[in-house]
Amino acid sequence: MTTSTLAAKADIQMLRINYLRGPNIWTYRPALEVWLDLGELEDFPSHLLPGFTERLVAMLPALVEHHCGVGERGGFLQRLVEGTWAGHVLEHVVIELLNLAGMPTGFGQTRSTSQRGVYRMVFRARDEQVARTALACGHRLLMAAINGQEFAVPVAVAQVRAKVDDCYLGPSTACIVAAAADRGIPHIRLNDGNLVQLGYGARQRRIWTAETDRTSAIAEGIAQDKDLTKSLLASCGVPVPEGQIVDSPAAAWEAAQDIGLPVVVKPSDANHGRGVSLDLTEQSDIEKAFGVADAEGSEVMVERYIRGDEHRLLVVGGKVVAAARGSHLAITGDGRATVAELIERQLNSDPRRGDAEEFPLETIRLDSDAVMRLLLERQGLDGASVPAAGRRVIVQRSGNVALDCTDDVHPEVAHAASLAARVVGLDIAGIDLVAEDISRPLQAQRGAIVEVNAGPGLLMHLKPAEGAPRPVGQAIVDHLFAEGENGRIPLVGVAGTLGTNTIARLVAWLMHLGGLRVGVACTDGLFLDSRRVDPADCASWEAGHRLLINRSIQAAVLENSPGSILRDGLAYDRCQVGIVTDLGGASQLADFDIQDSDQLSRVLRTQVDVVLPEGVAVLNAADARVSALASLCDGQVILYGKDAALPAIEAHRAAGGRVVVLQQGQLVLAQGNQVTPVAGLPYLTARRGKHMRDDKLVCSVLAAVAAAWALQISPDLIAAGLKTFELDPESTNRSAKSLAAR
Repeated sequence: MTTSTLAAKADIQMLRINYLRGPNIWTYRPALEVWLDLGELEDFPSHLLPGFTERLVAMLPALVEHHCGVGERGGFLQRLVEGTWAGHVLEHVVIELLNLAGMPTGFGQTRSTSQRGVYRMVFRARDEQVARTALACGHRLLMAAINGQEFAVPVAVAQVRAKVDDCYLGPSTACIVAAAADRGIPHIRLNDGNLVQLGYGARQRRIWTAETDRTSAIAEGIAQDKDLTKSLLASCGVPVPEGQIVDSPAAAWEAAQDIGLPVVVKPSDANHGRGVSLDLTEQSDIEKAFGVADAEGSEVMVERYIRGDEHRLLVVGGKVVAAARGSHLAITGDGRATVAELIERQLNSDPRRGDAEEFPLETIRLDSDAVMRLLLERQGLDGASVPAAGRRVIVQRSGNVALDCTDDVHPEVAHAASLAARVVGLDIAGIDLVAEDISRPLQAQRGAIVEVNAGPGLLMHLKPAEGAPRPVGQAIVDHLFAEGENGRIPLVGVAGTLGTNTIARLVAWLMHLGGLRVGVACTDGLFLDSRRVDPADCASWEAGHRLLINRSIQAAVLENSPGSILRDGLAYDRCQVGIVTDLGGASQLADFDIQDSDQLSRVLRTQVDVVLPEGVAVLNAADARVSALASLCDGQVILYGKDAALPAIEAHRAAGGRVVVLQQGQLVLAQGNQVTPVAGLPYLTARRGKHMRDDKLVCSVLAAVAAAWALQISPDLIAAGLKTFELDPESTNRSAKSLAAR
């Protein structure tokens, strides 16, 4: 059958696209969930579509690498041949487009719903806009393959890659975030660029590419003023080239004569070698170089030319952690091609060169580089000149710092670089120096430090053109967080529907009495340090996110309804304590294809899944389905219940586990034969008024007390908290003020 005779199939309909921004029922990580209506394709799995598999694999040959459920290479192709539905195929098409665009993605799932032909398809999505673009392109590709139509795969990949470049973190920032993740430090992206928070609340640190919240604005200002930087370095004994600020071409030539030829002419705030002309000896060249430098910066500097290669040393926290060397760029004439043509053939053809951030070397652009044109002019050439065969023409004398030389740095050179960073006041600095041999002290070869840069690029160290990559992201994370620190604050998640708002506020109150500034996001509102700042329902991802980026918050309690987990995922990656109260509320979740309470266990297990290994899950033993979630917890488990004779309670206690129960009307903490009574419950229940039924309130108190025990809050402090806790959220502010006044 030819493609022209295929019976066209109706388009797959996307009923809903939902970005899950945190841990969810599918995965720990952000994901894009898509509800699909296959329509007539429900009756046409892949093996019933003539030629479909062949056309799809011709478009995306790397699909052979997808293991799928088979668990081995070629597994997905096997599923195609045997017959699988279009929703599952779309999942793999989208994942492959992301792979081709440079954002590897291995996770995806597709599941049927209770409605015939409707599926939920999900895939890992580091960025929502990138994921939506990949989905749209994958959708078009799939329908083209089904209907035998032409489709330009390279164009689709380019669209996804362009969105990656626009939306995803730059390579320098991404390497720091990855290093933080390796240490278990969470991160939150704070803008569409490279401003990222590492850690939560009061224990967070912030980075903006290679600048941190420890980077002094004064130090950054000093680094931008090259003349001031040089004077400060010289006063501390750091070798620097002599130089002067000049305001005209004539003054530049006069300064060059005073300093001694040859000289360098550059902007006083030079960056990435722009406007820098080297090794100048002629008056005409120096005067022309003044114009080039003047167009790039605020002031022009003339300084002594240092012989040798340009080097960049990365200093983090006072230590040199990486070094790279530059090289001159040259072309060799063949007697036929122009300079411009030779640059394209001999330099820009290098696969290491490109315009995107991931390339270690930049594309050479003669038309926009005045310094390069001046350098060619000094050699009697321009872009249209044809160099003689064998003639070596230098086209760039600065930049191209991408050859790793970290292991060659002499200790005295490292000391000088570290001292330069400290003198300027930068915690992270790129130290530019010129030396003939980096393995020898600078003074011995008349080498010098020529610039100190704030916010240095890291790519030359991550992807050097030659040599080994260096773990500079790890060095920056280790600088920001001491050994053993992970940037986390005590964080409690409360999931379910049974008194979860009261549990959240009571846990927060108990932590508040322990001296912490606590934030709470629950259905009663948003609370900062026991003061309600927003009375609206704040049991949501957005409200939780507001707490986690608040630098004053030392602990947080977040209420998570089943709906919020299904709609957005959790606002945090992991928590110290995770509470699950019940499996209620199924009747309100029909839009998520939840039909009964048994299905809710998969939703609420998300709260248990994210408990840290050193953390605790607090589970209601009165519901066997809830207590059964204990096996999914990476940390410990505390069960709670009014009836100490519940089978789950007895079994857990017999195994040495902790429980919080009522014994003869007394609230107790029990582990094995050890029983600790906790006073205060009668005081609280006596004040319940119309706020809650007595049994519901008691269950909430048991859950909150179990969480407090997990947080190592003492029984006496728990008792004091039960006596002073206000059930009415309107009264919380008054209680906080009253307590503070005592």
